[in-house]
Amino acid sequence: MSAASLRARVRTEMIEEIKATARRRLATDGAGLSLRGVARDMGIVASALYRYFPSRDDLLTALILESYESLGAAATRAAATGNDDRWQWLAVCHAVRDWALTNPAEYGLLYGSPIPGYDAPHDTIAPAATVVLLLSDIAGAAHYAGRLQPAPLATPLPAPVRADLRVLIAQRDSDLPEEVLDRVFLGWTQLFGLITFEIFGRLEGTVTARAEYFEHQMSLIADLIGLPA
Repeated sequence: MSAASLRARVRTEMIEEIKATARRRLATDGAGLSLRGVARDMGIVASALYRYFPSRDDLLTALILESYESLGAAATRAAATGNDDRWQWLAVCHAVRDWALTNPAEYGLLYGSPIPGYDAPHDTIAPAATVVLLLSDIAGAAHYAGRLQPAPLATPLPAPVRADLRVLIAQRDSDLPEEVLDRVFLGWTQLFGLITFEIFGRLEGTVTARAEYFEHQMSLIADLIGLPA
């Protein structure tokens, strides 16, 4: 192995160790994560970390990207394990919840309170959209195949909301009806809203059958979207 290759390998290993230590720190520090705390856990001086992460925000961005990628990979694997529309939808929902329960600190980093002074860079946008795009693809495939049976709604889609949805549909060069994407977004926000309530203790004293309640709620959304049992 050349000296350059060895240095690159050592650098890669150091970066991974820093990120692993920072992830452990997230469980206790949350948004208060600092390079000084990470360095202390590693037994090195904080200035040594600047060769790998010039600032706390650079480290946070690396953790956020990895967390989105890990969550997206779990959801993508779940969607690929079946070919029934409703089964795929529910599989993705359960995979997201399972990931969140397994990685509550990382979930908090992604979906908890905004971190003061931190602005996520543009390259976090695509990984953040993985789950909603998966849900959209599942509903879209059912729609184009004529399998979607949406429940009728008494409330029409407001014109400004329709315009927003049309912009998003056009960005994907799609002809998905706005009403379908509207219901996908309802399912997406309900999915993460319910998981957030569970992760952050908002269901304490109200719902004890968490898994059953989650299954019930996601099934109601699948019904509304029109994914038949």
